Amino acid sequence: MEVLVIGAGVIGLACARAIARSGHSVIIADREAGIGSGVSSRNSEVIHAGLYYPTGSLRARHCVRGRELLYEYCESHGVPAKRCGKLVVATSELELAKIEGIYQQGLANGVDGLSLIEADRAKTLEPNLSCIAALLSEETGIVDSHALMLALQGDVEDASGNLALNAEITRLSHTALGWEVEYRGADSGSMTVDAVVNAAGLGAQALARATDGYPPDRIPPLVYAKGNYFGCLGKPAFRRLIYPAPVDGGLGTHLTLDLAGRMRFGPDVEWVDRLDYEVRPERAGSFYASIRRYWPGLPDGALVPDYAGIRPKLTGPGEKPADFVVEGPEEHGLPRLVALFGIESPGLTSALSLALDVCARIGE
Repeated sequence: MEVLVIGAGVIGLACARAIARSGHSVIIADREAGIGSGVSSRNSEVIHAGLYYPTGSLRARHCVRGRELLYEYCESHGVPAKRCGKLVVATSELELAKIEGIYQQGLANGVDGLSLIEADRAKTLEPNLSCIAALLSEETGIVDSHALMLALQGDVEDASGNLALNAEITRLSHTALGWEVEYRGADSGSMTVDAVVNAAGLGAQALARATDGYPPDRIPPLVYAKGNYFGCLGKPAFRRLIYPAPVDGGLGTHLTLDLAGRMRFGPDVEWVDRLDYEVRPERAGSFYASIRRYWPGLPDGALVPDYAGIRPKLTGPGEKPADFVVEGPEEHGLPRLVALFGIESPGLTSALSLALDVCARIGE
């Protein structure tokens, strides 16, 4: 069977790898000039433990399984990753109740390495931290997402898969011969494949609308939630990731580390109506106020604009966060088509687990 995977981000590459390893012929198409040019290149590169998501949800299931698969994959393929751990901190009584709830949710999701610790213990682990209590997650880590995607691409190509960049898919139509695919780029034309995976990220809804016969009521809304990141000048003050209690639309302005130990803060939540990756220096003001709740020693002038990403959310401000949406023939009624919508955090962590499910469904 010949399968077209649309989208060369971490989800598309992981799906293509799983499908190729199952013995099928795979083509990955992406409208950009390189792999991982969208959501996958603009995130915090955190390997999540699986704390926040409702038990039984796709997010919870794929995050917990995906984390284990991801650590194993990084070790076997030489992808830089580190199980550094993180602290989710409470700086008020209200936040204390929040982190206790997160702890219980993590236990319900089967997450290992969780413990609620008092302020003295947290400050022993991280002397620069200010809090009244914290949740320690030992399984949280960080990964070089670009090295990960290159490794996934290498696996696909080793299995005789092909990558087509600068190739925008403009229409999908199912015929007696299979899926007729119209595309444009350096060359324009059409081809026929047996099956299709829509892993187009921010373009997944538009691609579904360009798929003949895809039920309009099965296409979820797309809401842009921009996340800005600021780098931090000076010597790293922490060895673990530091997260505040969650806020509407995200997990709060947290401190993450790259594999060199450099600190960065973000993402915040900025609801936007277009793709805009500019990090405006004036947003640093709200970052200082948020960060100093758990790191009072943050020096003035230490934050510098770094980068921004757009989360492909399915719900807007004040609405309950949506689960991942993975639709196959049972849901939309079209043969040998799997579409993924709203794969935001913890999408990176979940990629290898999601890929196994997509591979299993592609033949339906």
